[in-house]
Amino acid sequence: MKGEGAELAILFAEVPNFYAEVERRAALDLRGCPILVGGDPGKRGRVQSASAEAREAGVTHGMGMAAALEVCPRAARFPTNMKRYREVSGALVTCFRGIFDEVETAGLGSVYADVHGGAQTGEQVAEEWLRRVGAELGLPFRAGIAPSKFLARLAAEEASIGAVYRLGRADTGVFLAPLSVSRLPRVGDKTAARLREIGVETVSDVLALGASTLEAELGNHGLAILEMARGQDRSPMRVAGQPQSIGRKTTFAEPSADPEKLSDALSQLAASLGATLERQGLRASRVALRLLAPDGVTTTRSTTLEDPIAQGQAIYRVGRGLLDRDGGSRQLQRGLGITLAGLKRIGAEERQLDLFAQRGRDEPG
Repeated sequence: MKGEGAELAILFAEVPNFYAEVERRAALDLRGCPILVGGDPGKRGRVQSASAEAREAGVTHGMGMAAALEVCPRAARFPTNMKRYREVSGALVTCFRGIFDEVETAGLGSVYADVHGGAQTGEQVAEEWLRRVGAELGLPFRAGIAPSKFLARLAAEEASIGAVYRLGRADTGVFLAPLSVSRLPRVGDKTAARLREIGVETVSDVLALGASTLEAELGNHGLAILEMARGQDRSPMRVAGQPQSIGRKTTFAEPSADPEKLSDALSQLAASLGATLERQGLRASRVALRLLAPDGVTTTRSTTLEDPIAQGQAIYRVGRGLLDRDGGSRQLQRGLGITLAGLKRIGAEERQLDLFAQRGRDEPG
């Protein structure tokens, strides 16, 4: 619950140059070394991510990889590994959902969160989050807090690594005025070029031009840019709905009554469900096991838990208990499945209190 009269606060956190920093994390000897991620230079591949060191040498996003290596010859080059980047980004989102209720994925390596409570609380939590998640994932984070999503992103771009930049509503005009118009949402290369033709270089130039001229030159697009220049952003938080239940199942090539095979299958299903619960910040209070007999008949066994669970091992233990009921682990089965229901997220207030309690235990007396 947001405080009465509290200013809306959206937090944006990111790992700059995400692909490159994920590769650096996997190779500790690359600390301080320029890193390039992208296509094969021999096949006209292009740069998809470049570390800060490579950018300082003159490498830009989208540059041909061969040209980038000429500009920065001591750079370490890595092929794009989307599977790895998605896994790491998922871990990032999981950590974020461990703190806030309303989280929106902004892209790989970046998230938005609606910060509940006053501005000071939001900053405290963000700073603690940066410290903890940075240490857990071994990645460099920065964050911004502002009244809207696009302002929070711009604020983060002003923050140094490990820091949080707070932008209040009263300071928005002064903050935006000197920025290049190309930093506003909806201003791509073509629009920026058109604006330069009519004398617009900065956000303050947009405001000086006025609504009538912008509409005449760019139509409704021009009016949308003017809204952004005024610090107005109507885009809402897009928070994924919480599922009612999640399940996994497997079917054997041949019916089996082998207890070890059934146990292994159950363990794999439980591990997959545990990973999903952790990724979404959920706990389950009901577990159902479905057994598929060779003749196609399905038997369901379920239990309701007093203490919700989330870990794969805990899911396996409950599932194994259901499997062993009435000798199920010794009966011929064609397949089995687990469904988790009664899903709930831990409230943000409770998680934040736990976060600060843990910090108090970590700090020396």
